[in-house]
Amino acid sequence: MTQTVYVLNGPNLNLLGTREPEIYGSATLDDIADMLDDRARDLGLAIDMRQSNHEGHLIDWLHEAQAEGAKAVLLNAAGFTHTSVALLDACLAIRTPVVEVHLSDPSKREDFRHHSFIAKGAVHTVQGLGPQSYVAALEYVAGL
Repeated sequence: MTQTVYVLNGPNLNLLGTREPEIYGSATLDDIADMLDDRARDLGLAIDMRQSNHEGHLIDWLHEAQAEGAKAVLLNAAGFTHTSVALLDACLAIRTPVVEVHLSDPSKREDFRHHSFIAKGAVHTVQGLGPQSYVAALEYVAGL
């Protein structure tokens, strides 16, 4: 039976490819989903890729990932990374492993991006590799 990995994306990631390409690159979220689908198939996994600009949706999907028996969650909480205790609490509340993902390296950006609430609830963090951050996170999950 193929195990599913939820790939949850937070606010403004629907604008990838056009939003600040000098920081986030030119790949769209659909491009990343296609790349992940291919790699997941090679690893014997399936992905369930979602994006929302609403914090509550991300929390509901974290709960769903556990309820559905997902192997893991790749979470790019975007701006919520630095602000959301509620998302941290959701990560801590589920048994499903969460891997924090970032296209850029927040530690090399504005000071307010240096703190991640999500990190405390994640088993691993991958950042600064552009779209390859997602692939590296998926490969990490395959080894769990």
